[in-house]
Amino acid sequence: MGTHNKISRGYTYYLTLTVVEWIDLFTRPVYKHLIVDSLNYCIANKGLKVYCWCLMSNHLHMIAGAADEDVLSDILRDFKKFTSKALVGAIKTEPESRRDWLLNLFWYAGKNNKKIKHYKVWQDGNDAKEIHMTAFLEEKMEYIHNNPVKAEIVANTEEFLYSSARDYAGEKGLVNIEFV
Repeated sequence: MGTHNKISRGYTYYLTLTVVEWIDLFTRPVYKHLIVDSLNYCIANKGLKVYCWCLMSNHLHMIAGAADEDVLSDILRDFKKFTSKALVGAIKTEPESRRDWLLNLFWYAGKNNKKIKHYKVWQDGNDAKEIHMTAFLEEKMEYIHNNPVKAEIVANTEEFLYSSARDYAGEKGLVNIEFV
């Protein structure tokens, strides 16, 4: 892992977790809810602190950190490992017109990696950028919340169900965030 992607204990990060080949995986509610449920599990049980998030069709943006005794990189590793298996399982069992295509792409992405037994869903790394200044934090929060608007999925940030913009607009969102 390069230094540009190194995660140190005790810091908050702007993160982007991306599906291999930027595959539009998160188009079905069942896949989206696997991510939401896994984030909430990591918050409740692993020390993950999510301050801002947005799940797009092929990536997840977050501003996140970890409780003092926890290491964010370990939480993210476990999150990716669990969600990879859960997503592949859902692709295999849920109605999915792209089943063979998705499984083949995920198999191909991991076939030359000795750490991967069957399928690789997430790209390596988390594109982690340490947050040092309030201006950078605000810029990234605005970017994250405006992602679905720029993609023309919704007209207003708080309309997007899979984002913390709802929380910051006074509505209860799907992930148990901590406000900045």
